[in-house]
Amino acid sequence: MSASLPLHGLRFAFGTLTVVPVRVHRWDREAARGGMLAAPVVGVVVGVCAAALGVGLLALGTGAMLAAVASVAVPAALTRGLHLDGLADTADGLGSGKPAEDALRIMKQSDIGPFGVLTLVLVLLAQVAALYDTYGESWVRGAFAVVLSAVVARLALTFTARAGVPAARPEGLGAAVAGVVPGRWAWAVGGAVTLCAGAVGWWAGVVTAVPAVVLGVGAAELLLRRCRERFGGVTGDVFGGVAEVAAVVSLVVTAVG
Repeated sequence: MSASLPLHGLRFAFGTLTVVPVRVHRWDREAARGGMLAAPVVGVVVGVCAAALGVGLLALGTGAMLAAVASVAVPAALTRGLHLDGLADTADGLGSGKPAEDALRIMKQSDIGPFGVLTLVLVLLAQVAALYDTYGESWVRGAFAVVLSAVVARLALTFTARAGVPAARPEGLGAAVAGVVPGRWAWAVGGAVTLCAGAVGWWAGVVTAVPAVVLGVGAAELLLRRCRERFGGVTGDVFGGVAEVAAVVSLVVTAVG
């Protein structure tokens, strides 16, 4: 294995999952594997940026609502809205009730149907409402919730890219990363994220940090299984959908705690 592979993995992760101007030199399966394993690291960076804006607005005297909206907007901006678009397309495909081939064709269309619009509205409202509650309690709790949700969203990508999960199409980003992560490696990354979340959550006074990770990834897994049943595998849209589902569940669990 090349000593520079971790660097190529990070380049792949930031180059495909964010708008950060990173030049991706390798698009092979090894680089994709490294990228999906490094996805939670991308979550840390995205989450810190989102939390910094939210906390900065609170420091300027704005209310918790504006801080919550800003913290939700930053991940969308840093990903060009790709995860939200994937969630909407996945909702349209699942909601169409059509056979797999027709549903995949609907998902590839540039417009968003009623199922996608409704899902986006509900998910974004849930994210803002959850952050409004956490920022209202304290800036520390709000910032932690933002960072944790971003990490859990990318951890869901790691699990979605695990071996045994096929691609629904032979082309696209979904096909490039489908099945690249060995199952035991995905669980190792998941365990590391859970331990870190528990430790930092204990320091921040958030007792639901570990449940937020587990339930967030669990909800993403339920969506993944449904997509495999309906589409025969995963697409780039499905990757975006599982990330957003994991993020919103993580935020809600943190707010409830």
